[in-house]
Amino acid sequence: MTNLFRIFDLHVAVVAALTLAATWMCLNYGVQSDLPFELIAIAVVFPTAFSIAAAHRRREDALESLASLRAMIVAIYYAHRDWIAGQPEHALRARGISGKLYGAVCAALACKPDARMEKRLSVADAFSELSESIETLKRAGVSGGEISRANQFLYNGVRDFEKLRAIADYRTSSSLRAFSKLFLNILPVLFAPFYAHVAQEAGHPLFGYAVALAFALVLVGLDNVQDGLEDPFDGIGVDDVKLDVAGELFWLRADAAAEPVADLRQVR
Repeated sequence: MTNLFRIFDLHVAVVAALTLAATWMCLNYGVQSDLPFELIAIAVVFPTAFSIAAAHRRREDALESLASLRAMIVAIYYAHRDWIAGQPEHALRARGISGKLYGAVCAALACKPDARMEKRLSVADAFSELSESIETLKRAGVSGGEISRANQFLYNGVRDFEKLRAIADYRTSSSLRAFSKLFLNILPVLFAPFYAHVAQEAGHPLFGYAVALAFALVLVGLDNVQDGLEDPFDGIGVDDVKLDVAGELFWLRADAAAEPVADLRQVR
């Protein structure tokens, strides 16, 4: 029920009220017409379906890149923990840097646009610390082949963050969104003569009002669905990517000697 209220909000209520009012005027003044449904298909259905599909694909890409980034963090942490026996300080160091890195990534994705540059510099600092930590493993005696593999993990993590950053910065085509948003909001009202025609054919005005209300709910509801999918990191809507800083790095708790990761909440 809560999800329905997110879709059918005040915006939907306003457009529905205007649509019903326009239908009432058409019924009272005898303005009726059997308008073509092809107009809705061309002006609304195709652009909206494309926009929603593109926004959903961006969300799925964000989930894939975020999972890959977490896998990189876990792989590098295990490298620090297991490649040099009897030196737990490497695992503790990697644990701290990993927590800082993931927290900085989450903060950079969820912040407002005017704060993104500062947050992303924190991400760059954390990646730099992780690179220096890998070099520390090299000086501690880890073979060149394993160091090369760890650096490849690091590269993959930087690449995944850049993908996430692009998804956070860019949206579906602005011109397409403006076009579909315009017609999604005005077509329910412009079709008032058609609702009056339906009422006349059915023999009762309630049929016309019911069709008018259904058009308004469906078209403007689709517009709200698209808005909810546009930014997967804004924390608005049930379909957003959940950035649980404290819980996502539970893998790192495999080292009982390490400190807990509860303080990751503070890095956002």
